[in-house]
Amino acid sequence: MRIVGGKLRGRPLLAPHGRATRPTADRLRQTIFDILAHAYGDAVAGARVLDLFAGTGALGIEALSRGAERCTFVEADAGACVTIRENLERARVADRARVVRAQVGRWIAAPDGPYTLVLADPPYDDPASWGALDRTLAGALTPSTTIVVEHAAREAPPASVAGRALWRDRRQGEGAVAIYRTDDQGEVAG
Repeated sequence: MRIVGGKLRGRPLLAPHGRATRPTADRLRQTIFDILAHAYGDAVAGARVLDLFAGTGALGIEALSRGAERCTFVEADAGACVTIRENLERARVADRARVVRAQVGRWIAAPDGPYTLVLADPPYDDPASWGALDRTLAGALTPSTTIVVEHAAREAPPASVAGRALWRDRRQGEGAVAIYRTDDQGEVAG
């Protein structure tokens, strides 16, 4: 696993041992950031990012590599939090990051926000994750925040998350990426 774009492109990232964490594949990460770049231009530059169900931290570190201002990583597993910190140090971006050991849904993001980009990679087999996203994101978003959620390709994502309408759902192998945003006028589309 490696950083696929930006100033840190090519740097290797560590993954925790065992099967408790499923890192986002390099190819799917590239797809996520290609979609964002096509839709918004340089959407990541200067962004305040929230990486939920962070695992290895690969999504948030990718955003930092592409110019995000800062990133908060939220992960419940202690071993994964250690790996995130190690990856941040290896990439030399720890000064622009915060790692929070907490369960998404119990941790409320509002005091740390507002965030302009949310990246989430919840467990594929936990339908309660979608509700946990809504609880964590309440009051922590700007009117134009984009939310990107990785999910199992075999399942359809909900029509909205945290007041944002589903804009695009791209499948790639067993994984898929649902992107939620508001329309150009700042109101929920659909």
